[in-house]
Amino acid sequence: MSIWDRIGEFVSRVSAGAMTGVLDLAEAVRTIFASDPELRRRVAFSVAMIALSAKMAKADGVVTQDEVRAFQEIFVVPAGEERNVARLYDLAQADIAGFEAYAQQMAGLCGSGKPNCGMLTDILDGLFHIAKADGVLHEREGRFLYRIAQIFEIDEMRYQAILARHVSVGATDPYVVLGIERGRPFEEVKRHYRRLVAENHPDRVIARGLPEEFVAIATTRIAAINAAFDLIERGIKVL
Repeated sequence: MSIWDRIGEFVSRVSAGAMTGVLDLAEAVRTIFASDPELRRRVAFSVAMIALSAKMAKADGVVTQDEVRAFQEIFVVPAGEERNVARLYDLAQADIAGFEAYAQQMAGLCGSGKPNCGMLTDILDGLFHIAKADGVLHEREGRFLYRIAQIFEIDEMRYQAILARHVSVGATDPYVVLGIERGRPFEEVKRHYRRLVAENHPDRVIARGLPEEFVAIATTRIAAINAAFDLIERGIKVL
């Protein structure tokens, strides 16, 4: 059964339960799919991406067509399911609860004391993909994303690696993209690179909760990681 069938089921059940806000939305994910942790992760990822995308659009004050297209690149919604996605999006955007309260609810899905949780990193990566779609990461979007990273307990080095993959500030530092300090021995860099590739292989990412429909996030991330390592390796060979 497609994740969109599950989203449709989810929307029907929360609507019948008179859900009133995004905090109810997060709790509903826990409750409805309590008996199936894997399915809960997949639905939670989808719901979080839709709701936090709506919150980010509200923070920025304007939704551009580029952002809509970027959203659709991640969310390839089949015909007939658009209404369910719109229902979740509108609910999150209209709700008075701030994005911080919702992000804290979603962070709880990884359990306490789990910094750099893979699923939460995937959510942040997806949000960056949408935010940068118009060619500019606006100041309010930047503050929004940085605060999400703090709530998700994504450390500074990993955050900077995500930022570098999506936003070029002059010449992008390949060491920042890989999340490793410049000056480390090349063999250590290579081991770190191979670990990143293994952790971010699409099959591995799907296993930790990313629905198959959204593997574009993992594919783009791997491409950036490979490109960064290639730059470092070519630089070493020149020396």
